[in-house]
Amino acid sequence: MKETELQQLLKGDVLISLTYLPDDVVSVSSRIHINAPPARVWKTITDYDNLSNYLPKVMESHIVERNGNEITLDQTGKTGIFIFEKVVHFRLKLRENFPESVSFEQISGDFLVYQGEWLLETSSAIQGTLLSYNAKLKPLFFAPPILVSFVQRQDLPSIMMAHKQRAEAV
Repeated sequence: MKETELQQLLKGDVLISLTYLPDDVVSVSSRIHINAPPARVWKTITDYDNLSNYLPKVMESHIVERNGNEITLDQTGKTGIFIFEKVVHFRLKLRENFPESVSFEQISGDFLVYQGEWLLETSSAIQGTLLSYNAKLKPLFFAPPILVSFVQRQDLPSIMMAHKQRAEAV
């Protein structure tokens, strides 16, 4: 990680990076520094049945099945901007690797492509945890990549900040 990125993260910034991939798939990455140990951040991001209580735009979230470190999760959320907001439903297959990562992939729902991971990192250079979100997405409904990337750039800071606030408050 570059020194400037680390300084931005320690200042409280949410870093976001977007890339356009072939076939109108958008790749998005986001990072935030959370002043809490990885176990507390883990507890926050894996509290699947309560995500709708504190994450913006998540309307419903509940575990359908748990088999060891594999979880099937149903979620309903809002996506879009202004009058172009749409309710989306999806079922995800999650794989937990405590305390380092949670990978996810849609198995049914409103996306053609929706897969990614949450990463929890520590470093001797900082206290706390670096939380990263990396995903590739393409809606099943018509949404040009420029609009998808705009929505991600609008929504990710509040999602990342909600995880930070919850993990630091526990």
